[in-house]
This record gives sequence, structure tokens and C-alpha cells, in this order.
Amino acid sequence: MKVGFISLGCCKNLVDSEKIMGLLVSAGCTLVNDPKQAEVLMINTCGFIEPAKEEAINTILEMAEYKSDRCRKLIVLGCLAKRYKTQLIEEMPEVDRFIGMDEYPELPAILSEELGLTISTSFQQCRRVLSTKPWMAYLKIAEGCSNRCAYCAIPLIRGPYHSFPMDSLVEQARQLAESGVKELVLIAQDTTRYGSDLDGKRHLAKLLKSINQIEKLHWIRILYMYPDEIDDELIDTMVQCEKVLPYFDIPVQHGDDAMLKAMNRRGTSSEIKAICRKIRERFTMPVLRTTMIVGFPGETEEQFETMLQFVKEIGWDRLGAFTYSKEEDTPAFDFPDQIEEAIQQKRLDRLMTLQQAIADQKSQELVGKTLEVLVENQDGLTGRYLGRSIHSAPDGIDGTIFFTSDRPLEFGTFVQVQITHAKDHDCYGKVTFA
Repeated sequence: MKVGFISLGCCKNLVDSEKIMGLLVSAGCTLVNDPKQAEVLMINTCGFIEPAKEEAINTILEMAEYKSDRCRKLIVLGCLAKRYKTQLIEEMPEVDRFIGMDEYPELPAILSEELGLTISTSFQQCRRVLSTKPWMAYLKIAEGCSNRCAYCAIPLIRGPYHSFPMDSLVEQARQLAESGVKELVLIAQDTTRYGSDLDGKRHLAKLLKSINQIEKLHWIRILYMYPDEIDDELIDTMVQCEKVLPYFDIPVQHGDDAMLKAMNRRGTSSEIKAICRKIRERFTMPVLRTTMIVGFPGETEEQFETMLQFVKEIGWDRLGAFTYSKEEDTPAFDFPDQIEEAIQQKRLDRLMTLQQAIADQKSQELVGKTLEVLVENQDGLTGRYLGRSIHSAPDGIDGTIFFTSDRPLEFGTFVQVQITHAKDHDCYGKVTFA
């Protein structure tokens, strides 16, 4: 059976997709990239904010067109399928089955029923089909979220936070390393909370120490760190573990204390600044990345200016931002003083203009330095190579290192690149050979 699979949304969703594809392959299915060839089309959807929901609906409708040809089954999975299942069943009869994440433990039985397959492994234990470049992979260490931010629907969709067993995670990491993975990226809705649901203590540091011992791994990167959970133990561990990158992805969402409280975020802007200072004191060349929300209900012009000053003072190496999305069933949905879309967009433009200047300055500071770079691609016309340093996660939003080499380079290897010039998030240089 030929199956076409589309994964939308975040890297956490991608891991689920890779496991589902693993179930299909274990049952003898063949994965195809061309939907015209597929007998079954499956779409793993995101339902987090409005643009993601629109993308999911449009993709479903586009794939439904293939049912007039070779495709005989269209199956929709993931966040959208969980959040709006009843409504979608009524409004999209062209879809043969909607499967939410809460049904994933029963996926072998469900897919057997829908597709006539025989699946002998479970969703949790199946071997993933990696869809990333062969030298990197994501390791999802927990599911769900218990932070209950006022604007966020994730706890409603994916349930409360629960950590995966450490032994299982270490074994997965070892298997990925044996398959050729050199950069392992730890992900969860909140990686820093790992283990706290099991015994009340955070165990990310312990997990890092175990994974750091896996010989064939070269880089270990952590995403989605909650600021008030970055404690001395974690920082000390990251300093000691030579494979763990000093890359701190800390979505803080705002820089005004009243807004942080309204968002139901723990901690204050002063505490966030303090942890950023501590990180920069402990590491030679750390990377600080964050995410901001503009136009949250009740955000005044003065509070927005406070955010700008906060961003300027910290000087984030990487910053992404989006306008507030009004999501039903979240506390903020009914908050008074909703901000007009035009004002939201104007504030977003101002924030990103500021960050553009900061990013350019940060990149200029790298000129003359020599960075370790993971070789990932080569321009066919110019022969110039493309890669990433510790400054860039593999999600495509942190920038690229463009560089030349006097010798042929193999993709998935690491080289030393001297940076000669920079623009915005991108840097340019040349390989230096010892």
C-alpha cells in the first residue's frame, strides 16, 4: 500500500508523524512523496493558532481532490483533529477518519481497521521514520503542558504535562546516534520541567548527563526552556557536558510585568534579565533566543514600549514574534480591551525592526571569529556550502552560514569556518584547515 504523509505544525508534531510513519512501514506500507501515487493520504495537523488552522484546512481540501483519482482513503490526525473533531466530521465528509492525539495509543488497531493492516508494534515503541536530514533528529522528552498560559490552547489539546521514562529516552538517543544522527535536539512544550510530574523534581540535568555520554553524538541542543526553571544545576550541567550547546531557547512572551501576570506567566522581567545575565557570565559564546506576543488584550502603548526596552536591554541573539491570536476556550478569549488587528500589526512591525538592528549587530560581532559549522548543503551554481553553527537551530529561522572550501566537504560533517562578513542572521566565511 502506498501512503502519502504530510506533517504540519511544530517539530513536536513532526516526531509524532515519524512514529506514525514507522507504524505504517512496519506493516509493509510504502511511503511516497507524490500524492498522485498515494492510495492513502494522511495529514498530521496543527490547531494552535488561526494561521495554523487555516493551513491545515486548506491542506485537507487540497488533498481531498486526489480522492477522485487513485487515493481511496484520507485520514486527518493531530491537534486540529482532536480540538475540532465533532465539527470537522460534520463539515468535511470527504475525510474518512479524524484521529486525535488521545487516540494514538490505539493507532495500531485504528489503522488496522481503516486500512486492513497488521501492525505488531505499539505507537510508543515503534521505530521512527526520520523525515529530517539524516544527521539530525528531534527527541521529544515529554508530552502536554501544565503551565496554563492565558492565551494558549495546548493544555486543552494535548493534556497535562507528562514526562517520558528516562531509560527509554536514552535508548532512543542511542539508537538515533547509531543510525547516523550527530545533532540531537531535545523538545517538549517545556523541556525544563522534565521529570517534575514524576517525583516533584526536575531531571533535565540528569537526562543531559546520560545523553552526553553517547559517543557518536556531537551536538545536543535544547528547545523550549521556561525561564524560572533554568536553575544553577541545569546551567552547571550544560557547562560540564561538552556536547550540550549553550543555546538557550527561552520563550518569554513579554517584557512588561503586568502583561506577564495577565498572560499567567511565572516570574518577572527582572528575573528574566537576571537569568540572561547569569547565562552570559557562565558561557563564552551563549545564544539567547526568545518568542514575543504583541497585542495581548489590554496591552497599552506604554506596556508595549516597556517590551521594546526589555528587548533592547537583553539584546536577544534570536527573536521571533507573532500577534496575539484569540483562541476559544482559553481565559484570554473573554478578556476585555482586545487590541485591533491594525494596531497589533503596527506593534509587531516596530518590534521586528528593532530586533533586525540587534540581530545585525550580533552577527557583526561574529566577524573575525572561527565557528564550528555543520555542513548541510551546497549551492549547485556557486559551489558555496551552507551550514549551521551553534547559533542556529534546525528549524530554519535562525539564519545560515554560507562558506567556501578549498576541498570537497561531506554533508553531515563538522568544519571550522572563519567568518569574514555578516548580514542580518546570516554569516559568510571560509573553511580553515589545520
